[in-house]
Amino acid sequence: MRKTILALSLLGSIFVFSQEKKSNSTEKEKQIEGVVITKTKKAVEQKADRTIFDFSEQPQLNNGNVLEGIKKLPGLVATDIAGMMYQGKILDVYLNGRPLNITSNELNSFLEGMPANSVEKIEVITQPGAEFPATSGGAIMNIITNKNANKYLTATYSGNYSFTNYDKFRSRTTNSLNLNARNKYFGWQLNVGQNYRESMLNGDQDILLHNNTDRIGRGYFAKSGLTFDLGQDRLLLNYDIYHNNNDNYTASRGLADIPVSFNPIKYREADYEASDVAHTNNLRQEAVVTYQKRFSDKSQKLDFQFGYTKSTSKFAQDNFFQRGFYTDLWQPFLNIGGENVLDNQSDMKVANFKVDYSQPIKLMDGGKVSLGGLYERQDYDTESKGLTNLEYQRQTTSTYLEFQAKLKKFDFILGTRAENYDISGITRTIKDGAVLERDLTPFNRFKLFPNASVQYSLMNQVYVAANYNKKISLPSISALNPNNVTFGSPNTQVTGNPDLQPTIFDNYEVKVSAFDYAFIGYSVSSAKDQVAQIVMKDGKNLFNKQVNISNMKIHNFNLGLPVPFMIFSKPMSEIMKFNFNPDKINFMYLYTGYQKHEIDNLNNKGFWIFNIMTQLLLPKDIKLTANYSYLTPKAGYFYFTADKPFNNNLDITLTKKFMNNRLTVSVFANDIFNGQVMQVYSNPPEGQAVMIRSKYDTRNFGISINYKIPTKNKLAKEDPNILNQTKKEDTGVMPQAQ
Repeated sequence: MRKTILALSLLGSIFVFSQEKKSNSTEKEKQIEGVVITKTKKAVEQKADRTIFDFSEQPQLNNGNVLEGIKKLPGLVATDIAGMMYQGKILDVYLNGRPLNITSNELNSFLEGMPANSVEKIEVITQPGAEFPATSGGAIMNIITNKNANKYLTATYSGNYSFTNYDKFRSRTTNSLNLNARNKYFGWQLNVGQNYRESMLNGDQDILLHNNTDRIGRGYFAKSGLTFDLGQDRLLLNYDIYHNNNDNYTASRGLADIPVSFNPIKYREADYEASDVAHTNNLRQEAVVTYQKRFSDKSQKLDFQFGYTKSTSKFAQDNFFQRGFYTDLWQPFLNIGGENVLDNQSDMKVANFKVDYSQPIKLMDGGKVSLGGLYERQDYDTESKGLTNLEYQRQTTSTYLEFQAKLKKFDFILGTRAENYDISGITRTIKDGAVLERDLTPFNRFKLFPNASVQYSLMNQVYVAANYNKKISLPSISALNPNNVTFGSPNTQVTGNPDLQPTIFDNYEVKVSAFDYAFIGYSVSSAKDQVAQIVMKDGKNLFNKQVNISNMKIHNFNLGLPVPFMIFSKPMSEIMKFNFNPDKINFMYLYTGYQKHEIDNLNNKGFWIFNIMTQLLLPKDIKLTANYSYLTPKAGYFYFTADKPFNNNLDITLTKKFMNNRLTVSVFANDIFNGQVMQVYSNPPEGQAVMIRSKYDTRNFGISINYKIPTKNKLAKEDPNILNQTKKEDTGVMPQAQ
């Protein structure tokens, strides 16, 4: 009965919206209120091809920066050394449906500079269909930022303050303002914000390098959008800008070969200490134009989209001093520092145009056909001390065709994507005072990427599904970058690899899901030329670089189970009939996963992932959320073996709403037991193994607020997303993946 009421309410809201010119405001307000009463959000939603995590209503996820929130998602492993994986699948990170094209340290820096309260939800698309580019690799994490559009003007302020107190007191703040409006002609949105964060990083690499870094990060962003209603059609214009300006002050010490002369070059072993500062300046701009053609049949659509992205990065390192003792005679030395010990920059430009069309077809008990095409051009140049040492170009042309059909209790998806790649470039190095230039290994290939899925309904809200897809993952620009953009010491060599080849994936998965939250599944990804990071040492020199793994398999078993505490007070028959609203019940969500990396000539052990999230409704309408995650050590993760668990932390958040739900206040404590540390041993295919340890000041405490600024317009109090659930394209002025 409740589902019937919900469906009728949503249909009623569509009718009201389509007739708004003929209705007065009082009638519309009353009917909208009926929808608000019945619509609820889900904290976690399981679908056949993706898992959706709602950030907007979960204070334990949105009270810091985006990277901190992502690391709390069950089944996700995020490390500094090997990127991100979800349920055993390498993640390609998207923002509002468009790939970021960055990984590792640059990705972490970007996500650290983005407030979590600017995110509406995160979709982890574990089985990307043919409509997604084949370059999505194993899986996609699509970060969808807030997008609301109301009648008249509304405004929401979000703020956050937290602090750490390790060797000294450090503060972090974020502030953002979201302005939304819509009238009968157009809608617009402006979301602006800033963040300031002080943090610490301690690192060790064997006895060769010990460093302590005091980090100061500053970030600014603005996201703007306009949407015009042209009859049934819509025109969307978006412009986003993200700017990060960071300073890292590093005190280091270690054992290294220090040059004492340069002509001829001679070295002496020294026990040294040094002081450096690194400056990073990143600017990312994105502009997107989307035209959505709509027809009398609402399930038929035609979309045209043009996008352009420009991202520049500058990295410079200055040395204040270098001093110590030569170990042969214990003779002291002092080298006066200098500016621009490292002076690197990069420039990326990406332009793309895509067309997507879909319509229903008479196939079995009903179906849909989708087809489209994409053209994309990427140019990427890097520079070091005035020398352009990489010129990289990529052109991708693709088209896809996909069918969806239903037959009784079965749902089928069958499609394929054809992509043609033309990758080339030039790299330059300096040797003996001369510039050496050579061509990169070209990649000119046409490939087909099929996908197939079948889902069977065992009973109401219980499904079993099997999926297969072939994908390709192109090396990210940060992996190709031959320059060091982290930190340079006398004995470290940190470089990318411009000769990296794309990775080809074959992904298989079997999964049983029930009632959105519960699931059990097994997947395997077979990868050819998987890109991986290796760390090794040769004598007193440390090397950090990117390589291709010729063949690799990742096995993953995962299980998610919600446990509502009402099972201790209500019979199971009554619980099965209950329509859960996660905001209104006490429950525990249990997740466990097992992952094993199979690499030739490497005996990696598998590891277990455990995550427990508990919600308790306390007196005075206070909500307590506790999240504990743990990843077992002594296991293999690509070319590393964990000596201590990557994850071992407990976070607690207390939340209460005030002023008729306009004001939400949360107080939180993250990593209460200070157990979050990365300590691994490298297993390089060549060179000697290295012990690597890094510790951030992850234990922090703070408060966050979200305040919907009051307005005299009654309609502006309503949640606009309620009106936009029935049409995929009506999600506000910020476009999602289509």
